[in-house]
Amino acid sequence: MINRKIFNDTKTAFKLKSDLELDRAIFLFSMMNKKTLVDAGSWLTKFSLKLHLPVEGLIKKTIFEQFCGGITEEDCKPLTKEMYSKKLHSILDYSVEGKETEEQFDAALEKKMKLIKFAAESDELPFSLFKPTGIGRFAIWEKITERINLSDEEKEEWERVKERVDTLCKCAYDNNVRLYADAEESWMQLAADELMEEMMKKYNKEKILIYNTFQCYRWDRLEYVKNLHERAKEEGFKIGAKIVRGAYMEKENARAKKYNYTTPICENKEATDVNFNSVMSYCLANLNDIHLFIGTHNEVSNYLALQSMEDKGLPLNDDRIWFSQLYGMSDHISYNLAKKGYNSAKLVPFGPVREVVPYLLRRAQENTSVKGQTGRELSLLEEEKKRRKGQPTKHDRGEH
Repeated sequence: MINRKIFNDTKTAFKLKSDLELDRAIFLFSMMNKKTLVDAGSWLTKFSLKLHLPVEGLIKKTIFEQFCGGITEEDCKPLTKEMYSKKLHSILDYSVEGKETEEQFDAALEKKMKLIKFAAESDELPFSLFKPTGIGRFAIWEKITERINLSDEEKEEWERVKERVDTLCKCAYDNNVRLYADAEESWMQLAADELMEEMMKKYNKEKILIYNTFQCYRWDRLEYVKNLHERAKEEGFKIGAKIVRGAYMEKENARAKKYNYTTPICENKEATDVNFNSVMSYCLANLNDIHLFIGTHNEVSNYLALQSMEDKGLPLNDDRIWFSQLYGMSDHISYNLAKKGYNSAKLVPFGPVREVVPYLLRRAQENTSVKGQTGRELSLLEEEKKRRKGQPTKHDRGEH
């Protein structure tokens, strides 16, 4: 049996944090524990940036340094090397959002290809990634998803989007780097799912390098994965599955209500947890055909995966299974998994401070909306502070 206290070791979790960094994290998570503060802070940040007030320095020293690795990929190198010294891998995410022009999409393509090649040369970077709407307008993905007829100009635009995706997947294939596509809002996602299935069909014949992301707060994802698996077996390709709970719940429910259709989101957190664990179990039962990337901050889901691996007699570092959490969060999961020998990676966002603010604000908002998440982070950070001061902690007393 896997020890249920595997994630309670705060000494391992926060080994790389200085006392100052620990205090900063405690301050930030105590702020994020209060929804009204997060909402007000988000509004104030956007307002200040709009007016070009000198707030970038403050953002950089607080939320940016907590959740981002740096401004450039080179800035991230010392961090990724340091984490790798603790057997923890990194995935670099150029987290600049909201682009709209063909020039910007072509520039993003170049950036992503550069990052794939950067990963190919670095043992500590096992994956690369891209966001579909980072290389093509949201509206074009949406039209394809909703089966709306395109104008001739839009048809050409969609061909360019498909070409960019294929270029990225070929680059990953040629450089032997795993590449996953992030999942986004449901009303553009079908187009991305279909395109990523095409890419798996093309590039995942001998080995699994191309992954798609499945948001398990969507109640239809287990059926989708099972059907995809059937098609993969029939057509002779394999699946790379990154599973997450999902990041757009409030937006999804609000849109469903506005347009009067059934929400694609599970009815509550319990149903989401059941769905996530069911998708995860299905993938773990079919590892010859499906390689699994488990992207979750949920301790129970991580624990269930470890128990399943043990029950199946799989090696801890089975290359078909990866675990991942976001940089700046859930260090108690990432570092303790890495220390035990599991394949564990941090998603490390980077980019110019001003341009990653939308990403950072979404992160802060998500933390407030996941029940208990921020409180758990805060209690572990405070436990570590006590430990460093020589005071007895829950871990010392053998408590959860």
